[in-house]
Amino acid sequence: MNNIYKLIIFLPLVILGCAPDVVEENKVIQKINSLNMNIFSKKGEKIYSINSPDSKFDKIKLVFNLKKTTINIFNGEDIKYIINADSSRLLDKNKIVELKGNVKVRTLNQTNDYLYGDNLTWNINESKYELVGNVRFENRNVSLYSNKALLTKDNIVKFFNPVKYIMKNDIYKKKYEINSENAYYNIERESLSFTAKDKKVRSFIYF
Repeated sequence: MNNIYKLIIFLPLVILGCAPDVVEENKVIQKINSLNMNIFSKKGEKIYSINSPDSKFDKIKLVFNLKKTTINIFNGEDIKYIINADSSRLLDKNKIVELKGNVKVRTLNQTNDYLYGDNLTWNINESKYELVGNVRFENRNVSLYSNKALLTKDNIVKFFNPVKYIMKNDIYKKKYEINSENAYYNIERESLSFTAKDKKVRSFIYF
């Protein structure tokens, strides 16, 4: 119980649930089994919850290292995104989340959007998610492929060129296309657009 108390003192915006099994490995590292943690803003709003069956907390660097991570990101009382990854780190007083290995982001909407990548960095203050490495976006309308993408708080995914994509509508005959421009997918409007390098010309596709 003393170990849990010390952990909460270090992180005032953290609430640990389900009485995690905290093991004192040494004076620096605490091993936590079955971590269930909620992160709140200073206004008391839940930002995200995070779960891991195997995690460690560095009491000097104030860094969490977690395996098999599941994160629920909230918008008010509703879950906006669910993120899974092989491992993750919580940095800068839990304001930076780094996820590595088989990263999957799922939106909870009618089109069931999925965003995949090798690595993801979430900056909570800036409300943006950066995915790097084998990035893929899938829903009922389109598949998009890139090496880097940025998901912003307004539900727009920017794919950095070159972008490979395939339309799933029969009108487009489900063939691959490669575009050297940046691509933007608006999750709420279900629209895809491309911007030329001079940013003066932008083409739109609506589904």
